Amino acid sequence: MDVLPDILPFQRRLDELAAQMAAPAFYANPRQAAEVTREHQKLTQLVSDHQLYGKLGREIAEAQALIKQPGADADLRELAAAELPELQTRRTALQEAVLLGMIPPEPTDSRNTVMEIRAGTGGDEASLFAAELARLYQKYADGRGWKIQPMSSSGSERGGFKEVIFLITGTDVYKQLKFESGVQRVQRVPVTEANGRIHTSTVTVAVLPEAEEVDVQIDPQDLEITVSRASGPGGQGVNTTDSAVQILHKPTGLIVQCADERSQLKNKARALTVLRSRLLKRREEEEHAKYAAQRRNQIGSGDRSERIRTYNFPQNRVTDHRIGLTLYNLPQVMEGQIGSIIAALQKADFEEKLATLTGVAAPSRSRGAGEDE
Repeated sequence: MDVLPDILPFQRRLDELAAQMAAPAFYANPRQAAEVTREHQKLTQLVSDHQLYGKLGREIAEAQALIKQPGADADLRELAAAELPELQTRRTALQEAVLLGMIPPEPTDSRNTVMEIRAGTGGDEASLFAAELARLYQKYADGRGWKIQPMSSSGSERGGFKEVIFLITGTDVYKQLKFESGVQRVQRVPVTEANGRIHTSTVTVAVLPEAEEVDVQIDPQDLEITVSRASGPGGQGVNTTDSAVQILHKPTGLIVQCADERSQLKNKARALTVLRSRLLKRREEEEHAKYAAQRRNQIGSGDRSERIRTYNFPQNRVTDHRIGLTLYNLPQVMEGQIGSIIAALQKADFEEKLATLTGVAAPSRSRGAGEDE
């Protein structure tokens, strides 16, 4: 695409921000001032890149004309021919940078993330795989220098998890993990299978941007909070005090439980963190519902009812069904090496957003080799 989208709307927004920054009371709200300043810097760069893109286009046209001009000085023609590839390379790089800058950022991309992993169909095998997925994401987080904070968990008899919830803190956590939401399927021979048959089990993963109190206002009157004695392992303090907390959000029916800490106050705080994140995610899903049809064949909505990935152990295969990506490095993936999958999902998302911005259809994605129906 040789012609970029109109820069005028972005220039107008830049002018609006400049006017805000010139107001005497601009720094009265430091947080808002920081956000406006960051947006102003980003738009300044975008407008500058757009202008340079146009300038390079004119220089390329002049060089091409000089090369084709009969009777032009031989040295000038040689110089123009030598400079042309570099000009074209710079212009191509600027084109991608400008288009990327024009795509509206997701406001939650920089947030920390609450990850909820639950065993689905498959009994003990599903709970065991839920524990393996939790370890996978913890390994990925460790590799990026992120921190894991346990929020809540419910173990199974064989050592897996019926449910495990944890908070991941770090740089751009939600941006990296937001496409992991959905039904993840495992195909393998369970340890309890005497006849060597391959079973299929499922685990649901929910990735929620951590919500701040300013994002989601919760009326205390809408909450029904009950406390009880925690059960299971955790020491004498956990099992003999009323430290477990359950919060019911009456308007939505959402229920959050937390019993991992000995302190009732800490459990309540963690439960409220999870509740706010779920409410924020629900609001985002409602806002993005109108785009679901456009994205259904690409990344998908990230809905927890959507099957997104299969881990096939007999074939050493991982398949992401949304983009038709198949890899044959299952042991490495289970050790948290999912960077290539995340990068492919982000690329597909970028192409879909770019198609919406430019009106050029995104590349179609066929089913990956060996992918299951």
